[in-house]
Amino acid sequence: MTERAAIANARRIVVKAGSSSLTTPEGSIDADRIDALVDVLAARRVGGTEIVFVSSGAIAAGLGPLGLTRRPRDLATQQAAASVGQGLLFARYTAAFARHGLTVGQVLLTADDMMRRSHHRNAQRTLAQLLALGILPIVNENDTVATDEIRFGDNDRLAALVAHLTRADALVLLSDVDALYTGDPRRPGTRRIADVHGPDDLRDVKLGRSGRVGTGGMVTKVEAARIARIPVVLTNAASAAHALAGDGVGTLFHPAGGRRMSTQELWLAYATTGQGRVTLDQGAVDAVVRDRMSLLPAGVTGVSGDFAAGDPVDLCDTAGRVVARGLVNYDASEIPDLMGRTTGWLARKLGAEYEREMIHRDHLVILEWSEGSEGSGGPSPRNDPSEGDV
Repeated sequence: MTERAAIANARRIVVKAGSSSLTTPEGSIDADRIDALVDVLAARRVGGTEIVFVSSGAIAAGLGPLGLTRRPRDLATQQAAASVGQGLLFARYTAAFARHGLTVGQVLLTADDMMRRSHHRNAQRTLAQLLALGILPIVNENDTVATDEIRFGDNDRLAALVAHLTRADALVLLSDVDALYTGDPRRPGTRRIADVHGPDDLRDVKLGRSGRVGTGGMVTKVEAARIARIPVVLTNAASAAHALAGDGVGTLFHPAGGRRMSTQELWLAYATTGQGRVTLDQGAVDAVVRDRMSLLPAGVTGVSGDFAAGDPVDLCDTAGRVVARGLVNYDASEIPDLMGRTTGWLARKLGAEYEREMIHRDHLVILEWSEGSEGSGGPSPRNDPSEGDV
C-alpha cells in the first residue's frame, strides 16, 4: 500500500489548520472557510475515521474584537486576544460540527503539559477517552496562560506531538500555500516538491517564514513532519478533501523506516527540554549510543545547569554535541562528587543508595546531531530497528 493510500484508509488522522486558513485578511473569523473545512472533516468522521483537529486562530480571531490590525508582539496582549478569540472560535466550531450531528471537545495544552510526564499522560488519557466516546477533539495551544518560556511557538509542532499522543496514522497540515516549493511559488522557475523522503530532497529548498497572523512558516512544517514519523501531507485548506482522500495534492513527507518509537521515547525526544547538560567521555558515549547501555557515573566528565533528580537532561559528547536525553537520578549539585567514580566505590563511600545508574537505559532516548537547514537543525531521535521497545 502506498503512503497516499494509507492516508485514504487511515483509522485515525490529525488535521491541523493554521490561522491564515481560518481567518479573514483583517484577522476576524472567516465563517465560510470554517464551514467548508468542517464539512470536509465531518464527512471523513462520519465515514468512520477518527479525526483530531488541531486549530490555530485563537489570537487571530481576537484581533478584530480588540480593534487590532496585526498580531501583537507583547505577550500580555497576545494572551488577551487569545482569551477573547478562543471562545469565539470554539463556539463557531461547535455550531458547524453540530450541523453534521457531531459533538466536539476542546483541549487546550501548553508545552509544559507535554514536558511534565504526569501532565503528558493526562493529556493522552483525555484525548483517548474523547475518541472512545465518539467526540471529535479540537486542540489548540492554551495561549491565554502560555508564556514565552513554555510555549510551542507554532501549532505545527503541537500537531506532530498530538499525533504521537493519539498514535495517529497520518497528519495533514493545512497552510496558506498548497505545497512545499523550492522557493517563493510566485516566482518563475519555482517547482513544487511532491515527495520528501529525507534531507536530500530539501537540499535546495528555501524555507519561508510566517505571515501576518501566524507564527509558523515552512520551517516549522518541515520540522513537524520530521517529528511526526508518520505520513504527513502539507497542502492548503481548499485541498483538504483531496489530501484526506489520498490524492496527489500538496507535498507528502514519507516517514523514516524502522520501528515506531515508544511513548516514553517520543516524549523524551520531542516534548521535553533538557534542564541541564551532562558531558560524557568517549567510552560512555559509545556505551550509551552504540550499545544502548545505562549511563554510569564513571563515564561523566562534566555537568552544567540546575536540575533535580527525575528531570530530563541532555547528554553531550566530548565536542559538546547532544547525543541523548534521559531522566537523571541525581540532583545537579550531587554529580560533581560522583563523576569518574564506579558505582561500587560510591556504594562503599556514600551508601548503598548510590550504587545505581546516573541514567537508566529504560529512561534514555538516543539522539543524533543534524546540522540541516535553518530551523531544522539540532538533535533528532535515531530510529534503530534493532532496539527493543522501552
